[in-house]
This record gives sequence, structure tokens and C-alpha cells, in this order.
Amino acid sequence: MDDDVQRAARKVRDVEQAVSEHVTRSGPITGRASSPDGAVTVVATPGGPPRQISVSPAALRMGPQGLAAEIMRVADKAQRTANTRLHQTLDRVVDPRELTALGVERGQDEDDFGWQR
Repeated sequence: MDDDVQRAARKVRDVEQAVSEHVTRSGPITGRASSPDGAVTVVATPGGPPRQISVSPAALRMGPQGLAAEIMRVADKAQRTANTRLHQTLDRVVDPRELTALGVERGQDEDDFGWQR
């Protein structure tokens, strides 16, 4: 039994180091999304709150409810992009099912123009 525990602990350490090295090489993993008119832009991290929300003066014409809804829509897209990038970054060292079990679901891959791959 002790051998099994030691092997499992070693595997956890190896995966932890591999993940750390991947993230160090890739830099911060974020997702960025903007409204079609560019009035609202959000930068998000996987599984976390938005890191940055930018609102242009033109966005204020949407009114409070419209602006709030647009921020939420764009933030959701930024979050999905960040989650997908995390999956892409770690796919060689972490089983994607583990990330999904942690609540980090992979979205559909999109290019810079929003086209699905």
C-alpha cells in the first residue's frame, strides 16, 4: 500500500511540475472578448472573475440594464475563451476531463474573427 501511495504522490508532483513549466512558458492564460461595436471589452481568466472591463463612452447610451447585459454577455465569451486556452495549454499534461470536473469547460475553438474551428 505504501508503494501505491508513493507512486501516486510522485505522479502528482510530476504533473504539478509539468503544469507549472507549461504555464511559465505560455504566460498568463486569459481570454479577451469585445462587443461587435467595440464599446465593451472584457479580459477574463479561466474560472475566475474578469480581470479588466473597458467601457467606451458610446456604451453608456445602452442604459444601465442594456450595458449590464452586454458586459455579462461579453464577460461570458471572454471566460469561455480563457477556459479553451487553458485546455489547449495543458492538454499534454492534464487529462481534459480533470479540468472539466473542476468547472473549467472547454468551449469551441474560435479564431480571432470569431469563426469556429
